[in-house]
Amino acid sequence: MTVLTTAAAAAVAISSQAANAAPSEKPSKDEVKAKVDKLYEQAEHATEEYNGAKEKQGKLQKEISTIQDNVARGQEELNELRDAMGLAAAAQYRTGSIDSSLQLFLSSDPDDYLDKASTADQLSAQQVDSLKKIQQKQRELSQQRAEAADKLKDLSATRTELGKKKKEVQAKLAEAQKLLNTLTAAEKAAMAAEEERASRSSAERVDLGNAATGSGRAMAAFQAAQSKIGSPYVYGASGPSSFDCSGLTSWAFAQAGVSIPRTSQAQASYGTRIYSQSELKVGDLVIFYGDLHHVGFYAGNGQILHAPRTGTVVRYESINNMPFQFGVRI
Repeated sequence: MTVLTTAAAAAVAISSQAANAAPSEKPSKDEVKAKVDKLYEQAEHATEEYNGAKEKQGKLQKEISTIQDNVARGQEELNELRDAMGLAAAAQYRTGSIDSSLQLFLSSDPDDYLDKASTADQLSAQQVDSLKKIQQKQRELSQQRAEAADKLKDLSATRTELGKKKKEVQAKLAEAQKLLNTLTAAEKAAMAAEEERASRSSAERVDLGNAATGSGRAMAAFQAAQSKIGSPYVYGASGPSSFDCSGLTSWAFAQAGVSIPRTSQAQASYGTRIYSQSELKVGDLVIFYGDLHHVGFYAGNGQILHAPRTGTVVRYESINNMPFQFGVRI
């Protein structure tokens, strides 16, 4: 009985410890949300790097295609020069097989011979010119092929980087989802309801005030972005049905006939920087975080219009929800 009593007491103690430890081990809904938001921020940072690699890949592919087209055309020109050179050499051989003074003496038509002799002299001059052209074309083709080879290496490295960044984004999103899966059904529903309220109130009741407006093209871009309120955030997406942060801004400016860079970091260096929030105009880009990984539109009255992060939609939010760096006027 002593042994049994001791064992029972130990079991009760262990159960009691486990019961007391359980609540502290399982994070609360707010703690999960904070961790998930941080992971989404990290995923967005990786997304902008992914976008940069993807943009570079596209540019390299176009440049390589252009070089390859130029090489193909250059090779055709080189072949034509070589063909012409061959014909000229053959003609010279045929006309130069007999001494010129004897040819003139034996010719039944001296005038015709003199015309041919003149043509032969021109062919000889053309040969020299053709040789120079052939050498120049060969040098050009060699340089272009070397340039294409370098760009192909760069493209290969860029594709590798693109794959790494894609995996990094997916890993962050998977980690966030794993955390969300620790919540109860009721907690998940509560979080979803909060996001739904934020998006609905953004679309229906936001007060944009009477802030000064930007240029015609900036306002056209801003209005294009407004037409996408409610569209889901998808990393790497640039419209027309889903967007990430810089995908929305670059797409919107494209609708206004303005081509701007694809990533938030590149957009941050595209126009004139505005460091005071009080000087922002509707349609200005607004850049957030020290590494400049988030961008949106200034909407007036301290509000921005942007594609926030995974799990949200294009909507208005307070400019103070994130660390503001500066605006960019285009």
